[in-house]
Amino acid sequence: MRLAAALLGLLVAFGIAPAAHATERTRLTIYTALEPEQHAPFKQAIEAAVPEVEISWVWHQTGVLTDRILAEREHMQADMVLGLAATSLIAFEKLGLLLPYEPVGADRLRKPFRDPTAPYTWTGMDAYLGVICLNSDLAQRQRILTPTRWQHLLRSEWKGRLVLPSPVMTGTGYLLVSNWIQNMGEDAAWAFMDALDQNVVAYLATGSGPCEEVANGRHLAGLSYDMRAALLKEGGAPIQILVPADGVGWELEAFAIVAGSHHIDLAKRVADWAASRAANELYAQTFAIVAHPEVSNPPSTYPPHIEARMAKNDLSWMAENRTRVLAEWTRRYGAKAQPN
Repeated sequence: MRLAAALLGLLVAFGIAPAAHATERTRLTIYTALEPEQHAPFKQAIEAAVPEVEISWVWHQTGVLTDRILAEREHMQADMVLGLAATSLIAFEKLGLLLPYEPVGADRLRKPFRDPTAPYTWTGMDAYLGVICLNSDLAQRQRILTPTRWQHLLRSEWKGRLVLPSPVMTGTGYLLVSNWIQNMGEDAAWAFMDALDQNVVAYLATGSGPCEEVANGRHLAGLSYDMRAALLKEGGAPIQILVPADGVGWELEAFAIVAGSHHIDLAKRVADWAASRAANELYAQTFAIVAHPEVSNPPSTYPPHIEARMAKNDLSWMAENRTRVLAEWTRRYGAKAQPN
C-alpha cells in the first residue's frame, strides 16, 4: 500500500494524472437471427443505452437457432434471445425456457406484438411478410405473365424458374408454408406444395437469398420477405415485388430473457431498451412494420397497402405444429434443400 501511495505521489508531482478506470462491462450473450449487417448498429445502440453491457452475438438462421436452443435447454448458454421468430419464443415459453418479464413500455406497443399469455415472457419487435420477387427484365424478355395469386406459380411456364427459402432453415420459409396450410387447409396445401415443387429449382438456406438471386438475374422469381425485397429494389435491382391477392403469411421478430440467465438484471435493462421507441426507430430502418404504433419509416419501394393482404395467422398454431410440419416438408421436398 505504501509503495502504491509513493508511486501515486510521484505521478502527481510530475503532473501525470493516473488514468481513470474504464467502466467494467459484463458480457451478455444474445442469440439472434438478425441479418449480419444489423449486428453492429444493434450492438452499438444497446451498449450506449446500457453501458455496463458488452453484447456477444451468437447468430444463425431462424430454424437452426431454434433447434440449437431446444438442444441446449438443459444447459442454456444464452442470456437473451433477440430478433428471433415469435413462434420460436412461444415454443420456448411452453417449455419454461423463458424468464417471465414484461419490459418497461411494453404496454405502449401494438397488441399483436405483446405476449397474450400469462406469465408474460416475450415481446415483438417487427413483422415480416412473405412476398414474390420477380425479375422484371427477365419476365419481359421471356414473356411471362405476372402472377397475382399463389396458384399462378403452378403454371408450366414457371418450371425451373423458382427459388424458395427452406422452412427448415428459415423463418421466412416456415411462414410461407404455415400460411398455405392455415388458409388452404392441410390437404389442399400439401397438394399445392407438391405441384409447386415441380417448378422449384432449389430451397435456399436464407430468407433473403431467393430475392437476392432474382435481383442478380440468376432466377426469374423467388419467394422472400417484404423489406429485403424493398431494399434491394431501392438499391436499383430490376425486381417487381408481388403481394398475392389471396393473402400473404407473416411472422414477428421478438425478444425475451432466457430462464437461467447469469445476468438477469442487465438482461432486463436490455429488454427495457428493446421495447423503447428508440429501439423501434432502429427496427424501422430495416422493417416497415414495427411494434411501436407511432414509428414507421418504409422506403418508397415498399408495396402500398400490404398490411391489408396479411392472411389469417395463428402464431400459437405455428409454434405447436412446427416439428410436425417441417418433418413432413423434409420428407417431401428435402432433396432440393440447399445445405447449411
